[in-house]
Amino acid sequence: MLQCTAVTQIPYAEVLLALATMGGGPEHPPDVVEPEDFVLCELADHDESAEHAAHLWTADTPDDRDLWFLWSGAWAHRVHRLDTLRLCPAVLRELATRTVTTCAYFDHHPGPHSFSVTDPLGDLIAEHVHSEVRRLVSGDDTPCTPDGPDVPDTDAP
Repeated sequence: MLQCTAVTQIPYAEVLLALATMGGGPEHPPDVVEPEDFVLCELADHDESAEHAAHLWTADTPDDRDLWFLWSGAWAHRVHRLDTLRLCPAVLRELATRTVTTCAYFDHHPGPHSFSVTDPLGDLIAEHVHSEVRRLVSGDDTPCTPDGPDVPDTDAP
């Protein structure tokens, strides 16, 4: 299933306060968020009855609670909340490869688990990063573009 594409700006002061007061929060919250930051809903594509959700911070505590920004509506009609939520206990075990993947969402999230959600843009970015790393490791100094190496414009004066 595809990832939701809802995007919204965070309420900077509220997020700073939540980060500063949460157990296991960052030592210096302004290093974590910027005043003009936007977040993307991380859940699977869903209808308007479910809140959008973006993970903000993984708490350094034994109770596995993370800070999430949840919202519904848009712009002037947006309703939001910040909440520390337990992690989803679901895991995906692949017997052939003996790998275990945990769900990255909060407990009782709507829709499928994170390991069933695909993010085409994230996959594209990851592939570009991997190709850049391979290029740098091979010693090739030619920057890559999505269509291949940059080619000089022969029609330029």
